[in-house]
Amino acid sequence: MADNKKKPNIFKRIAQKFNDVRLELKRVIWPTKEKLVQTSAVVLVVIAVCAILLTAIGKGAGWILEKVGFYDQTVETTESTTAMSLEAYTVPSISSDATEETTSAPAETSEETAPSET
Repeated sequence: MADNKKKPNIFKRIAQKFNDVRLELKRVIWPTKEKLVQTSAVVLVVIAVCAILLTAIGKGAGWILEKVGFYDQTVETTESTTAMSLEAYTVPSISSDATEETTSAPAETSEETAPSET
């Protein structure tokens, strides 16, 4: 039950497809320049009218929702404040010497200690 029909090679099939496309394009009735300009203008006008209409609907709906009070919803919020340590910040001094700074907390120094050998 082997299929005796063999497919033509890939290049012949591709050439046949291009030939079919060329023949189909010969059958197409192409519009004239005037008809093309006319239909393009109609399409652009329809797009502009739809854009204006959709913008008006959106703005009108927003106005109605604003008047109804849809956007004036009150939500309870709780404020939590954390006390920040002012000791960790340095404050520049008000002296004429720009290099001098005072700190409100002593600077922390970390010294690494070597592990003791026993």
